[in-house]
Formats: sequence, structure tokens, C-alpha cells
Amino acid sequence: MDTKLAQNTLQDPISPRLYLALELSQKQWKLGFTIGVGQRPRIRTIQARDLLALQWEIEQARHRFRFPETAPVLSCYEAGRDGFWLHRYLHSQGIANLVVDSASIEVSRRSRRAKTDKLDVDKLLEMLIRYHSGERKLWRVVHVPGFEMEDQRHLHRELVTLKAERTRHINRIKGLLIGQGVTIPVAADLLERLDTVRLWDGSGLPSGLRTRLEREYQRLQLVNQHIQQIEKQQEEQLRTSDQPCIVQVRQLLRLRGIGVSSAWLFVMEFFSWRDFHNRREVGALAGLTATPYSSGGTSREQGISKAGNRRIRAMAVEIAWVWLRYQPDSRLSGWYQQRFGQGNNRMRRIGIVAMARRLLIDLWRYLETGTVPEGAVLKSA
Repeated sequence: MDTKLAQNTLQDPISPRLYLALELSQKQWKLGFTIGVGQRPRIRTIQARDLLALQWEIEQARHRFRFPETAPVLSCYEAGRDGFWLHRYLHSQGIANLVVDSASIEVSRRSRRAKTDKLDVDKLLEMLIRYHSGERKLWRVVHVPGFEMEDQRHLHRELVTLKAERTRHINRIKGLLIGQGVTIPVAADLLERLDTVRLWDGSGLPSGLRTRLEREYQRLQLVNQHIQQIEKQQEEQLRTSDQPCIVQVRQLLRLRGIGVSSAWLFVMEFFSWRDFHNRREVGALAGLTATPYSSGGTSREQGISKAGNRRIRAMAVEIAWVWLRYQPDSRLSGWYQQRFGQGNNRMRRIGIVAMARRLLIDLWRYLETGTVPEGAVLKSA
């Protein structure tokens, strides 16, 4: 069935529809089929990632409900470890699929609520019907990136992972040494320094500890090699690639205070494939919007929502501190100093989060229209 045919048929509210909900797990998938409210769901279980069985069950459901081959199939599943490959497969089969944010699905507030895969499928089916009946704010649908854009993420995400591993190896080496009362820098000459290390009684390092330190240092060197390879790959793409996302990275790099790591992450995770319509969408997707709590006589702020991209949120806060240092004459830095600069540590930390949100909005406008943030300075050639 063609995707365009399914989309065109969805415009007709009278046309019959087959609803499909998938509850995914590592070993088995639970499938739920129905044709509308009041119809008892048809529940089936297949082996995980068995696409032939999935297609067969869809055909059997069509036969069971006496649906024609041209009747559209509307499906959904929760975003998770399986990613977006299943979404792309379903679309290739002409099935209008939704990937749903799990945190946005309504659940019972009872302290002890029943939870099974069958109950989850029933709930997904019910909400899928309500969504296609017009309740668009019922849940949050995940915006699926293109295949190439999703692949672009691996470079900077691997780099972040490797840097965290490097820190763990260095801290482990330092911890093993400090356990013997020894403090030496973890540098390129670490193995040579280990020969000269003496403990409190003048003896050398025990053989078991020395062997472990050598192996730990070898793992650290391997991680450093991988980091250098990825950074060289990024530099090569920045010099030679004409892809729109790389052009945006170069554009951000013109601003003082923005480096390769931050510009790459901002573009690949955020700006290159998202179609923002206003500043509120920018702040909401980063999870930097306020979450007020007001009920009856109670009114308080619960802090930022943290419902967006955690990588963007962490980097935005980090770059906000950097912006204060390298762009002190910008309008944004002046706003921060006037509002929070004279406050205590807590107020400055609260203010930097607000500044991070405003900075993301300014960077979005800069990429969209070329308007440099007011008062900001560009790097020299």
C-alpha cells in the first residue's frame, strides 16, 4: 500500500481504518488491532523484529475485520531502545505510524496500578483512536529525524562518550596511586614515572598494582587515539563538506565563544533538522521552559521542565557561562549582569539557565536570518 494513498485516505473521516498498537520488548512484540471504539482488540504476540510475522498479522487482521486492501492502517509505538527503524519500515509499507513520547502517556495515579503488556497495548489503542479523532494534545508525538541526519549524530555523541571514558581512566589511575600515598600527573611519561615512585617505606610499587596501572594506561591511550581520530574527521568535514548542516556549523563558529564541540552539537542535535516556528518551541524542545504549579491557594515554581534534549540543555548552560566571558559587551551578557550579577550563587545559577534559553533563541535567529546577536563580536579571520 502506498504512503500517499494512506495519507489521502486519512482525510476522509468516514473511511474504515485499522488501528495497530505495538508494545515492543527485547524478546517479544505485543500487537493490538481494532477498528474503533467499542471493538474488542485483537491481541497477538510475535517474536521481536520478525517483520514477516508482523506483515502476516496485519493481513490476518484485515481479513478478520473484513477490511479491503486499500483501507489505511494507523499504528503507533512508544519511543525507546528500538529507535526509528521500525517507523521507517512501517512507512515503507504504507502504514501511517506515530512514535510517541512515553512520558506523555497518561497513566493511573493509584499507588498500585496493574501493568502488563496487554494493558499497555489496550491503552495505546485507545489513545491512538482518540488522537486520530481530533485530540491532538492527547500525547506528544516524536519528530523522527531523517536517516542521514540521524547518522550524523554518531560522531559527536561518540566523542562525548570517549571523553567521559578518558576522565574515568584518569581518575581510576589517580585513585589507585593515592591509595598508596602517591600523587603524580597522568601524562605521556606516566610509565617512566612509575619506575621512580617510592612508597612511604622507600619500596617501589607492588607488582600487581603496577600491572594494573599499565593496563589502565594502555586503555587510556587507546581512548585518546580514538578522540584524535574523531576530531580530525570533524576538521576534515569542516574544511571540505558543503552539506547544509556543516555550513551551519561554520556559521556558528564565527561567533566568539562558540567552539567546534558546541557548534557541532547545536547543529546536529537541534538546528539542522528541526523546523522551529517561534522562540517558545526552541525553549520547550531544550527543556528550559518554566513549569508553574498553581492550584487553589498554592502557587509555586517547579523549575525548568527538563523535558527536552538533555545534551542541548547541558551544552547551552555551559556555553552561557562561556558567553559571559567572551561576549561581555553583548546585550544578553548585560541583561544577565543587571538581573543576576549582584546576586548570590543560587541566584546566578538560576539566571544562567534563563540566559541559556535566551542564547539558544538568539543562535536560532542567527542561523535562520543571519542576524548576529545584539552586541556580539565575530571572530577575526
